[in-house]
Amino acid sequence: MSWSVGPTMVAVKPNEADTLLSRIDPARPVVLLFGPDAGLVAERAAKAAATALAGNTDPFALVRLDGDAISADPARLADEAYTIGMFGGRRVIRVRVGGRNITAAVEPLLASPPADTLILLEAGDLKRGQGLRELVERSPRGLAIACYADAGRDLDRLIDEELRAADLAIDREARELLVSLLGSDRLASRGEVRKLALYAHGQGRVTIEDVEAIVGDASATGFDEAIDTAFAGDAATSDAATARLVGAGTSPQALLAAAIRAAVQLHRWRLAIEGGASVRNVVEGARPPVHFRRKPLIERALEAWSADGLSAAVIDLGKAAAEARKQSALAEAICSRALLSLATNAARRRRRS
Repeated sequence: MSWSVGPTMVAVKPNEADTLLSRIDPARPVVLLFGPDAGLVAERAAKAAATALAGNTDPFALVRLDGDAISADPARLADEAYTIGMFGGRRVIRVRVGGRNITAAVEPLLASPPADTLILLEAGDLKRGQGLRELVERSPRGLAIACYADAGRDLDRLIDEELRAADLAIDREARELLVSLLGSDRLASRGEVRKLALYAHGQGRVTIEDVEAIVGDASATGFDEAIDTAFAGDAATSDAATARLVGAGTSPQALLAAAIRAAVQLHRWRLAIEGGASVRNVVEGARPPVHFRRKPLIERALEAWSADGLSAAVIDLGKAAAEARKQSALAEAICSRALLSLATNAARRRRRS
């Protein structure tokens, strides 16, 4: 598939994104990378920039700009985009889009695109049909690529890519466990697999014990800790873990999305329990397997919640996620409040049981 597809709106399929970014199309010099997976946004932007600047030795060919600063001075982006490099060749401008509107700065570049400059706009989750996303999607000079958390084949491909480079194979159960611990952020996932490959260097195969020894520690301080402890009724631990994640740059919207997925999974398990299965058997039989450090919390959550209660939790978390998208400045507070409400509800249910 070529980038030059005419003036109609371009809908990029997830499995086409990396291929498109490996071939820079001068006809579409404005590329918007957006979505809840900030790590995937950054990784794709870095790869596109590297492709565009291949062979260029000019140290000033790559320019980084802050979106909020551009919003205050829209002409600054055009000034940079139309600047000719000191040594010739293509230039790349990477713009980290913040909370302010920069459509006024981008519109002139779509109307009259620069000849030898690639503009990479890196944003969070954007609504369809609004603002910057609509502007770029509807322009024949722009390309918008959504970046969502890896799952399934994407994670398998990432694991294979990194382990093949390290001359390692991986056991089936180890892969299943590894996949269950990855996926919320591309850069974090890649970092975990590389750490695992370094740990298993020289042994030929990665085992489930290797994954538990290396990746488990990281996941315990990631999304799982904040979410699992909330569903288990431990408000203090959940709130502290949430604060650490957000303070380290995790998107509150991404954390809420992960909480929704967790609630849906707990609901499936709880239905099995209400159908006659034991909590222990449900957790032990989960595929992909639940990491051993998570099992006590998952069991506590399944003992506390009913299927109806988890259905209500999914709805409440969905409302919180929608509110966080509408009020991005308050997203952190909305996320913290939603998880604290979960934990309080779980603790109340445990006391009644």
